[in-house]
Amino acid sequence: MKLLPTLDRYLLFKYLKTFLLAMALIIVIVITFDVSEKLDDFLGSEASLWDIVSKYYLNFIPGFVNLYSPLFVFISVIFFTSKLAGNTEIIAILGSGISYRRLLRPYIYGGGLVALVVLAFGNFLIPVSNRALVAFENQYIYTHRAEYFNNIHFQSQPGVQVYADSYDATQLCVREFHQDYYDTSLHLQKRLTADWITFDTVSGKWKCVGLCVHTFDSTGERLSPPHDCDITLPLQPDDFNQYAVDITTMNSVDLYKHILHEKMRGSSTVVEAKIELYQRLLNPLAILVMTFIGVGVSSRKSRGGIGLHLAIGISLAFGFIVFMKVSTVFAVFGTLNPFLAVLLPQALFGIAAAYVIRTAPK
Repeated sequence: MKLLPTLDRYLLFKYLKTFLLAMALIIVIVITFDVSEKLDDFLGSEASLWDIVSKYYLNFIPGFVNLYSPLFVFISVIFFTSKLAGNTEIIAILGSGISYRRLLRPYIYGGGLVALVVLAFGNFLIPVSNRALVAFENQYIYTHRAEYFNNIHFQSQPGVQVYADSYDATQLCVREFHQDYYDTSLHLQKRLTADWITFDTVSGKWKCVGLCVHTFDSTGERLSPPHDCDITLPLQPDDFNQYAVDITTMNSVDLYKHILHEKMRGSSTVVEAKIELYQRLLNPLAILVMTFIGVGVSSRKSRGGIGLHLAIGISLAFGFIVFMKVSTVFAVFGTLNPFLAVLLPQALFGIAAAYVIRTAPK
């Protein structure tokens, strides 16, 4: 900090102090509402007060801060910059010969610092805290999770398609099982069908009821009679469980590997996984965008003071969040590319930030 000029230190200190204060106040409010909402779950569970604080709320806070950090930054910049403008400090700075572009330098420092922290947290620290958070929720809050799945189909490995009518996660049992093997020309070579297959956790094999093997080759077709047996399949019970994998608990390296694996399987969850990865990588840019919009809106002195600036700023922030949610919905349920769904709101509001900065009084 001492290496920075006095003006940079002054504005950067206000930036970070106001951001941390706003974040702390909002976290206290959110935790208060969350406690009131989950109080019955906490009282009805066997979780101790220490477990609730250390395993739930200490792991809940990082994810919340990471998700809403652009909004915290925006409100903070608007608040302290409006106060500077109201005290004519901005006018005095510009009147001393310092350019508006030079005035933005400490804001860039502050936004860049917060963005780097958010980038590191979102890609590596938040997934670790989410594991403990999800484990606590599964044990004490969401004790009744879905354990029965219908109409399952995926590619277990290249050239191998798996179909199942249903899967019971409590019994590790698959009903109406089909597994098709294709060659490189996509010609069907073999088909396994069974009325039921159940995973044996001791032997690691599948107990099959009514297994039939249908083989196709140059000599014709051959069908084995239905029989019961134990066989080894390149499948695990979690392959049939649609909720076995929680992408929020993976760091970005593991998430990228998961996306490649789900692509190979032909899974419908690839889009959600891509959006999660792109948000981790691109959302820190939103902090810089919100910083510039906040400076441009609040650096001018107005009769409405901080109140008017906060009203304008919160409206813009609300529009930004709504736009982000709408674009991700179009990606999941429509045809919008996941990367564009994450980038488009930031690009459009980035253009708006450039316009606000350009038209700000200098």
